[in-house]
Amino acid sequence: MSFMRGDLLTKTRKLVKGLAKAEPVWLKAMEQAPPANFPRSDGKLKQISLPEDVYVKRFFQRHPQSKHEDAIKIRGFDPVPARIFGLRVLELKEQGVREEEAMSVADMEYRMERKAKKNAYSRLKKIARLQGKMPPPNPYPSAIKEIQAEEKKYVHDRFHNPRTWKLLQMLKEECAAEAQDRMRGGGW
Repeated sequence: MSFMRGDLLTKTRKLVKGLAKAEPVWLKAMEQAPPANFPRSDGKLKQISLPEDVYVKRFFQRHPQSKHEDAIKIRGFDPVPARIFGLRVLELKEQGVREEEAMSVADMEYRMERKAKKNAYSRLKKIARLQGKMPPPNPYPSAIKEIQAEEKKYVHDRFHNPRTWKLLQMLKEECAAEAQDRMRGGGW
C-alpha cells in the first residue's frame, strides 16, 4: 500500500473498489467521520526569530565570555542577560533613542549589574569572615563553576572511595602479574 498516494481511507477505498481487499467493518464509519487532515510541511522548517535576536548576537560578540558564565537555565524563569540586553535596546529604540546610544546604555547597565553582583558577594564574604564563619557559596556562580560543584562529589568519591582503591590495587596486581609472565616466557 505504500506505493499509492493518500491516507489510509483513500488507500482502503481504492483496494476495496478494485476488489483487491474485502470491505473492512470500519470503512463506513470512517467515511462518515473521516480523520482530521493536518497540513504537512514541505520539509522546510521556518526559523523562529525574535526582534531582539540581532542585539543578542551583538551582545555575544561584545561579551563572548557570557556564553559560558551566563548559561541558559532551562528550568529557570529569569531570562539570560543577552536577552535582557536585546529587550532593553528595543525598549530604548521605541523611546526614540538612536541604536548606537541604546546599545551603549544597555551595555553599561549590563556591566554595572555584573559589578554590583561581584561587590555584593565580596561584602557577604567580608561579613562572614568578620563573624568567623565560612563564606557562603557564590549566589551568582558561572555555569562552569556550577557544573564543577555538581561533579565535585563524584570526583571526590572517585579518589577516596575504598572500593575504587581495591579495584585499582587489583588492576596493579594484574599488570604486575602479566609483566612477570612476559619476563619468564621470554616475551610473546
